Amino acid sequence: MKRTHLPLNALRVFDAAARHLSFTRAADELAVTPAAVGQQIRALEDVLGVVLFRRTPKGLELTDEASAGLEALRTGFLHFEDAVQAMQAGQSSHVYTIAAPRDFFAAWLAPRLAEFRAANPEVRYSLIDGEDADFTEANLDLAVRWAEGPGELEGVQLADAQRVTIGAGDWIAWPGDPAPAGDGADAPLTVGDAGQAFAAAIAGMGQARVPALLAHSWHAQGRLADLPESEPCRRAYWLVAPLPQWRQKKVKALVAFLTGG
Repeated sequence: MKRTHLPLNALRVFDAAARHLSFTRAADELAVTPAAVGQQIRALEDVLGVVLFRRTPKGLELTDEASAGLEALRTGFLHFEDAVQAMQAGQSSHVYTIAAPRDFFAAWLAPRLAEFRAANPEVRYSLIDGEDADFTEANLDLAVRWAEGPGELEGVQLADAQRVTIGAGDWIAWPGDPAPAGDGADAPLTVGDAGQAFAAAIAGMGQARVPALLAHSWHAQGRLADLPESEPCRRAYWLVAPLPQWRQKKVKALVAFLTGG
């Protein structure tokens, strides 16, 4: 069913003016000018086709038409408040749904999530493999992406845009570096992620360019004996989310922890 457009801001002004029976006191409550209150009331009267207030020697009075709708209006505002609180309830939840590449999760994210949960035992995680999961379909709170920037999402860069080259010989391609030998040159080996590219290079199957952040983690874990020199690149790991998720208190808390903010 198509819903009639409701002038909600004007109705809110009307409610305040009706409670105070004063445009001036309503303006003080709403942090606007009395003239702005008067304009909203006149606009609402035009939309409704009724007069809402009359001026008397004693001040403002509600008309019968205004009084007839006031109780239902205030009940409606209470329902709006209940609806907002219900929608905000998810923000206070301690369950995080996060999408991240498997290699990044294993090398960098997992120990930090464990540390965050140790400080917040009520926290629960739901982890989704991959960085391209749809926020709406997967009901995500956050995602980690190896990208040139956050795109249309809100985001923060987790490390410098740096990469290292591991191994020697033919190039190993992966989705984050699909053409290491240059455009138009097919790599003899293509793997699914940076972790597989690293493993293939260590096994002697060729050379791969992988994120420096992961290489440093692998070196710290003893999986990489010598840490190659880093070089700048266009991509970095980004922690991203749409604006509504990014504003959630629980998301802000985790982002601050992961970024040291």
